[in-house]
Amino acid sequence: MYTSNNACSVPTSFWLTGIPGLESLHIRLSIPFGFMYLLALVGNITILAVIKMERSLHQPMYFFLCMLAVIDLVLSTSTMPKLLTIFWFGARNIGLDSCLAQMFFIHCFATVESGIFLAMAYDRYVAICDPLHHTSVLTHAVVGRLGMAALLRGILYIGPLPLLIRLRLPLYRTRIIAHSYCEHMAVVTLACGDTRVNNLYGMGIGFLVLILDSLAITASYVMIFKAVLGLATHDARFKTLGTCSSHICAILVFYIPIAISSLTHRFGHHVPPHIHILLANLYLLIPPILNPVVYAVRTKQIRKRLLHIIKAETRPR
Repeated sequence: MYTSNNACSVPTSFWLTGIPGLESLHIRLSIPFGFMYLLALVGNITILAVIKMERSLHQPMYFFLCMLAVIDLVLSTSTMPKLLTIFWFGARNIGLDSCLAQMFFIHCFATVESGIFLAMAYDRYVAICDPLHHTSVLTHAVVGRLGMAALLRGILYIGPLPLLIRLRLPLYRTRIIAHSYCEHMAVVTLACGDTRVNNLYGMGIGFLVLILDSLAITASYVMIFKAVLGLATHDARFKTLGTCSSHICAILVFYIPIAISSLTHRFGHHVPPHIHILLANLYLLIPPILNPVVYAVRTKQIRKRLLHIIKAETRPR
C-alpha cells in the first residue's frame, strides 16, 4: 500500500469488520445466517427445478419467477460466503478489485430484481385487463426480452458505481470498512477528496430504481384493481385478485426491508452500527428465503408438483 503525505493512502485491499460491536458473537451469529443462506439456496434451486420439470408452469409468470430465483441466488451468494468466512475464520481481508466486483453484483442484481418485479406487474396487468391477448402479447420471446432489458438496465445503472470509485477516488483515510460487505456508501465515505459526484450518482440511481419502479408498479395495480372491481360477482373478483397475491407478497418482501434499511441508515443516527449492518444483510437474505415460500404456498401448480416429488421420494421401494 502506498501512503501519501496527507495520511491518505492507495489501498490494494480493504478490511471488512463483519458486524461491528458484535465480534464476540460472530460464531453464534454464523448459525442463523448459515441456516438462512442454506434455506435460500435450497428454496430457489427447488423452484427452478420444479418449473423446469412441470410443463404446465411454462408460462410468463413462472419464467419471471425463474429469473427471480436466479437473481436471489446471485444476491445471497454475493455476500453470504464472505460473511461466513469472516464469522468462522476471521478472513476479513478483501482485495480492491474483489470489493468493487462484490459492490457491482449486489447493487446490479438488486436493480435487476426491481426490474423483474416491474415486468411481472405488466404481466399481471395484461393477464387481467386484456386476458384475450395475454398469450399473444406475453410470448416467450417478449418475456426473454423483458428479462434482458432488466439485466441491461442493471448493468448500465450500476456499472458506473465501481468505475467512478476506481477513477475518481484513489486515496482513502483508512482501509477498514465498517460493514460486512462492500456497500457503495460504506466505501465512498472512507475516501479522501471530493465524493459529491459519487454520492449524487448513488442517490440518483436509488431514486430511479426504488421510487420510479414502485410508482410504476403501483400504477399498474391501480388499473388492475379498477378492472377487478368491474367484474360481475364477488367470487370472480376474489379469484382474479388471488392470481396477483403471490406477486404482491413478493414485492412487499423485496421493498419493505430495503425501505427500513434505507430509513434507518439516513435518519436513524442514534441506532447502533450493528443494527444497521444486520438490517443491510437481512434485506439481501429475506427475499431469497421468502420468495420461494410465497410462491410455493400461493401457487397451486407448484405446491402440487412439490407434494408429488415428496411423495415419490418417501414411497417405499
